[in-house]
Amino acid sequence: MLNLATLSHIGFLTLPNHSMIACANALEALRMANYVAEAALYSWRVVTLDGTPAPASNGLTLSPTVPLAEAGPLDLIIVCGGTDIRHAATPAIADALRRLGRRGTALGALCTGSFVLAEAGLLDFHRCAVHWENLSAIREEFPEIDFVEEAFVIDRDRLTCTGGVAPLAMMLALIEAKAGRALADKVSEQFIVDPAGRRSGERIAARPRPALPDPTLARAVRLMEGAIERPPGIGTIARRLDVSARHLERLFRRHLGVTPAAYHLGLRLERARELLRLSPLPVTDVGLACGFQSAAHFSTAYARRFGRPPSAERRPRAATVPTI
Repeated sequence: MLNLATLSHIGFLTLPNHSMIACANALEALRMANYVAEAALYSWRVVTLDGTPAPASNGLTLSPTVPLAEAGPLDLIIVCGGTDIRHAATPAIADALRRLGRRGTALGALCTGSFVLAEAGLLDFHRCAVHWENLSAIREEFPEIDFVEEAFVIDRDRLTCTGGVAPLAMMLALIEAKAGRALADKVSEQFIVDPAGRRSGERIAARPRPALPDPTLARAVRLMEGAIERPPGIGTIARRLDVSARHLERLFRRHLGVTPAAYHLGLRLERARELLRLSPLPVTDVGLACGFQSAAHFSTAYARRFGRPPSAERRPRAATVPTI
């Protein structure tokens, strides 16, 4: 079992198009812990395989960046992922991570960095967190990993985390293990994060969900989210909720502005887009996995919603880095 208190020297393995906010939240927590403690509790290095700074998805780079081989002994290496992760997850990266794992280095991941560890075979039979947008696709590809909808997971010597501000929560857990709750609370206060919420077990939501004021409507949406591959009819959902189909129709129109069938179709098409962008499944298999029995029906519905056919999601998309 990994002793979190022993983690002092931490490397951030930045991949091309990594999430700057995820990386910065994790790194800044360590800096603030040192500042508040008035002691060098942590040291860190930003690394790439060859030492060339990797541009984040916003076009910026972190400096100094050093080669992984020259980073010195590290207790934990955190893979910083972001967009276009399949191109960033090179065989050389996987080999380097496997070598670190064999040496006993703890391994972590932020955002889509979990995909890199998964593809390297370093998360098998572990619980794992990953950004909600990638959850459906990665579950299909790596059934031997227990992907959970949590902001972060620490499972033995694997630490995985969703993106955005969630890495701060994970690092606060490390800081508390090393230096105690009082110091972690002081770090929280410096970042204007309520320490009381953290102590009470409040967790950052791993997946955004619409605000649904009606409990019956909320249950209906959860049923739909769990029935993407074999979508039941609206009558079936109404019977499971012990309400009439007409009542369910009224709830959806009043609170969401659409019919139940249209809402469920939207969920299935959003899931299809995730799978097309993030999984290697053939287009036809994606359609089947999302409840479309006909390739023509899938293509027509997809194009009507997103303005392009499903096959277009497999083509390289232009970078969205602004220029000045």
